[in-house]
Amino acid sequence: MAENEARKRSLEERLRDVEDRLEILNLIAGHPPGADTGEGEYAASYCLDDVVLQFSEHAPPWSGREKIVASLHAPAHRGAIEQGVTHFTALPYIEIDGDTAVVTSYLQILTPNPQAEPFELSGHGISQGFRVHRLSANRWELVRTPDGWRIKRRIGRAMDTPAARDLLRQTTQARMAKQG
Repeated sequence: MAENEARKRSLEERLRDVEDRLEILNLIAGHPPGADTGEGEYAASYCLDDVVLQFSEHAPPWSGREKIVASLHAPAHRGAIEQGVTHFTALPYIEIDGDTAVVTSYLQILTPNPQAEPFELSGHGISQGFRVHRLSANRWELVRTPDGWRIKRRIGRAMDTPAARDLLRQTTQARMAKQG
């Protein structure tokens, strides 16, 4: 938003925008703790009942909060947790339009690297470190509800695919179109 447009809005409108952005930041930041602990109910609490999640353009999307809960309680995910899976999200870009928002972010899935040579970092001890297992671009479509912002749809695309850059391009083009 242009600086002069921001000045035309009332203090209450600007404060609501700040509050919305903080709530959305917390919503996106809440994903990793839910995923890394397998707390399905916690992760699903950020979603609409009919949320749609699609992590691959080659696989069907998931629908519904119960699917999120089940996936985080599944033995395969529990195994990943025991192996030390870490979901690490980057600071998101947020576009709010009334009671809807589109958030674009990167997500890394990190895993311990037991095959690596131990490395000592001054003042931090010895570790075999972590490796990036996956890096993806994510588009989160949110809606404001009486209970706060909730995820309506989330699309994730692996960064080594053209689909990831297409997803990111939607954000850059939308911002440029808005600036006119």
